[in-house]
Amino acid sequence: MDDLTISAAFRALAEELREAGFTSEAIAAHLGPHATEALYRGEPGAVADACRGGGRLSALIRFFLLREPVSGDELAEMLSPRLALTLIDASLTRTLPSGHIQVAYDIRPHVIAGENRLILSDLDASTTVHVPGPDHVLGVGSASLSLLSASPLTPVATVLDLGTGSGVQAIAQAACAQRVVATDVHPRALELAAANLAANDLTNVELREGSWFEPVAGETFDRIVANPPFVVGLPEVGHVYRDSGLSLDGATELVLGTAPQHLADDATAHILGSWVHTIDGSWSQRVASWLPPTGVSAWVVQRDVVDPALYVSTWLKDESIDPRTREGIDKTQRWLEYFREAGVRAIGFGWVFLRNIGDHPTEVTAEDLTHPFTNPLAPEVDEYFARMAWLREADEAAVLDSRFLVRPGVALEDVSVADSESGMGFATTVVRLTRTDGPRFSHEIDAGMRAILSGLHPHGLPLRDVVDLWAVSNGADSEDDIADAARSAAAAVIDLVRHGLVIPAEIAEVVS
Repeated sequence: MDDLTISAAFRALAEELREAGFTSEAIAAHLGPHATEALYRGEPGAVADACRGGGRLSALIRFFLLREPVSGDELAEMLSPRLALTLIDASLTRTLPSGHIQVAYDIRPHVIAGENRLILSDLDASTTVHVPGPDHVLGVGSASLSLLSASPLTPVATVLDLGTGSGVQAIAQAACAQRVVATDVHPRALELAAANLAANDLTNVELREGSWFEPVAGETFDRIVANPPFVVGLPEVGHVYRDSGLSLDGATELVLGTAPQHLADDATAHILGSWVHTIDGSWSQRVASWLPPTGVSAWVVQRDVVDPALYVSTWLKDESIDPRTREGIDKTQRWLEYFREAGVRAIGFGWVFLRNIGDHPTEVTAEDLTHPFTNPLAPEVDEYFARMAWLREADEAAVLDSRFLVRPGVALEDVSVADSESGMGFATTVVRLTRTDGPRFSHEIDAGMRAILSGLHPHGLPLRDVVDLWAVSNGADSEDDIADAARSAAAAVIDLVRHGLVIPAEIAEVVS
């Protein structure tokens, strides 16, 4: 493929489609909510029915999104004779034996980092029957969207997009970075990424070919984003976009072990990854063991956990293999046998966020975040590292001598059930503090902590004084009792700060 030819052709097409109003918002408005949902579910019949009235936008949807063949005259009328010939010459379309012309790539609009973008990638099975080949290049898939939601867009000088694929993350970061370096081991991916950058008028992204971190040896960046081939499996490469060739979760291990070397001072990394749960130890200890002993603050967020059988069937379907066929059964058994020999009992998936903290010992918080939440995680990541930086410098005495703010919007849940002992009324069983924003963290508290939190104010008394008042008013009659209450309150507040339910007054601006 001639990358200059396809880049120039796709740029010309993007200009025409923008003028035609071929955007995500316009398509959704044109189709209506039900047909739009059908489009995302991969049900082309309902979409075609919504386009039955004709018009240019309907024709563009049918050709580019539903991949319906058209005659050469129809393509020329839809676009222009010159542009139609350009697409044919650049192999963005293919000519069928019937003489009709069909789109040869997935070409569709997306909103990326708040901007309308047109993205070129290989055909998938979303609206037509298609089996992806070994060199398949993904567009904007669920993993890409997951990483986009968790990657900040605050201004930085340099960004590394490791394993760029069709350039989705690089396009998002190009809007906030002075310079982006995007790497991939797959030449076809870089060709399509170059076309996407050209079509979206982005000139501050440098594409480099190479394996893992080899193209950026010796370089550091202010931010790293990485959607590597993290599929957990045999040490084989069946599909370059998802298979690393490393055993089990070796891809995530490699990225987490190497990324810290490429972080500038206070820089952060935002990484998608998978890890196995084995019979020998906890998944959190496994992931933590991949990080260096010093210099990293890590937040490991497990978003999903599945059993091996479900994991295998999911990825077989991803490559359009029916698990019910002989091929599917054979691959399933081979994959599961490999898992069994390695002691794999489950596979976890999620994000790993890293920050360079200099000479400090590495600190790791690993937790499940499997409950529903809709807000993007990126703002929470920046705030999390700010909270952890404050905790890193604060011992128990400093915590007690500090003032705090209970996060605006935090809900106090008093859960009561029918009182079975008295036979009437209700008895409180648990009191919870729950965030109504971000990842919706929730903590159970007791009556004492409820009262202490009620006394906190960023311009009021330090925590130590609030605890002293509470302790004395509740019958504490010795210095030891008051000291015990202070220690207990400090420990509880540290946990609440970690999850952002309580904010130190010194950094309260991070939630404003």
